[in-house]
Amino acid sequence: MTNLSSSAPHIHGAATFDDLADWGAQPDALAGASQSTGRLLFKGPNNSPETGIWVCTPGTWRLSVPRDEFCYFISGRAQYRSDDGEVIDITPGTAVVFKAGWTGVAEIFETTRNSYMLT
Repeated sequence: MTNLSSSAPHIHGAATFDDLADWGAQPDALAGASQSTGRLLFKGPNNSPETGIWVCTPGTWRLSVPRDEFCYFISGRAQYRSDDGEVIDITPGTAVVFKAGWTGVAEIFETTRNSYMLT
């Protein structure tokens, strides 16, 4: 059972949950036409924290993280390359904390699905 209006919003079956909103094309595209969909679970005062499910199709784009963001990747395959040269390979089960101000390039090879929290 899914209840987004609960005192503790929750999604059962998050790995396959398909009642997703169209969040549009990824901005700052470098290659491909990567599209995002997702479902917001909760957004606090001043948008902090913000948490939900995010699904992203293949493509490559520039990324600048405005606030600390935790992502747990449920499925898909991707690579994030920081402007400092660090490479983060994403596969199912990868957990990443992008610190506020992280900049680089995201390249999605296979559609990713992750749970995320911006703080």
